[in-house]
Amino acid sequence: MKVNREILTRGALKLLNEVGLEQLTLRRLGAELKVQATAIYWHFKTKEELIDEMATLVLAEGARQLVPAKESSDWSVWAASFGTGLRTTLLAYRDGARMVAGSRLTNTEYMKTAERIGAKLVESGFTVRQTVVLLSTIYNYTLSFVMEEQAVFPRPGERSPHYSIAERNAKLDERELPLLRQAGAILFDKFDRRYKEGLALILRGAKLHDSAHGQQQQS
Repeated sequence: MKVNREILTRGALKLLNEVGLEQLTLRRLGAELKVQATAIYWHFKTKEELIDEMATLVLAEGARQLVPAKESSDWSVWAASFGTGLRTTLLAYRDGARMVAGSRLTNTEYMKTAERIGAKLVESGFTVRQTVVLLSTIYNYTLSFVMEEQAVFPRPGERSPHYSIAERNAKLDERELPLLRQAGAILFDKFDRRYKEGLALILRGAKLHDSAHGQQQQS
């Protein structure tokens, strides 16, 4: 089988869904695609190089989900779409967040969409620095949130036995740790709701900053 970088990358993403990030290796990929390891090493010298390419492809193909479905002039719609779209993109693959974290992009396709979102914020009155801080805060929040989410649910609807809420509560004294007993159901279940609540807090802070900036300009 003749392979190229895209065939190897897509094959690696398929294998990722089956075995997870730890078990993904160049040799295992070769066995899965029935190609010699030397053919893979020709394109990717290390697993890290392969992961960089995988993350680049995932973000590039998910970029369309990062912008509002309908054109809007409201900066908060663009910022919220960036977060929710990124979460959807990461959840499409097993260990998606861990794969993307710390990776180095090999092309600028995802960056073009990030540039477009950032431009909308600047047009709305944010400085470049404020725009970068806001979007990077949403990015980091989403990445860490999905890492936790995928630890609890390695596959959609499949809860890890390590995250049993009942077993967790059984170990916590309700008189000594009453809040933490209640926190389990919030932290380790209904991730859609908690993600939206956390994102809303970030956007609320940005709106307060935006409002204060507008008042300063008027005075």
